Amino acid sequence: MPDGSPIFVQRRVGRQGKTFKMYKFRTMQKHHNGSSVSVKGESRITPLGAFLRKWKLDELPELWNVWIGDMSFVGPRPDVPGYADLLEGENRKILLLRPGITGPASLKYRNEEELLANQENPQKYNDEVIFPDKVRINLHYYYHQSFALDIKIIIFTLLGKELKENC
Repeated sequence: MPDGSPIFVQRRVGRQGKTFKMYKFRTMQKHHNGSSVSVKGESRITPLGAFLRKWKLDELPELWNVWIGDMSFVGPRPDVPGYADLLEGENRKILLLRPGITGPASLKYRNEEELLANQENPQKYNDEVIFPDKVRINLHYYYHQSFALDIKIIIFTLLGKELKENC
């Protein structure tokens, strides 16, 4: 990778709203002026990064976060502080869960970068459509979580399939 470490470290919001350092393989150029929303095919994503993202291999260092207890295998994806701050009322219950490497919203939006690439304003679409939908899905998970559901989410993640919310 050009410009530095192959590991990308970013502050994310975890359980109880506490921030932690999340580790991923770097998939973008280190210095860029892009938005926090990434779109498939944009120039700041390196060729190796595109491959890692396609196969979700950029997430492997998050196993360290699971090992040290910041994350779980299954749960809502941890947001960056600015997005987590937008959670209000009942939606803040999501922060009672340990964030996960995968979860039901991750399954629904596994092709999020492609979806955003087809939007005139990807940031606006993310903020007005995708983020609220992920919150809704994660709140549904909060109320219906179980060991059996987590196993199902892991299997569907490995198979690259979408999970129906009312499972």
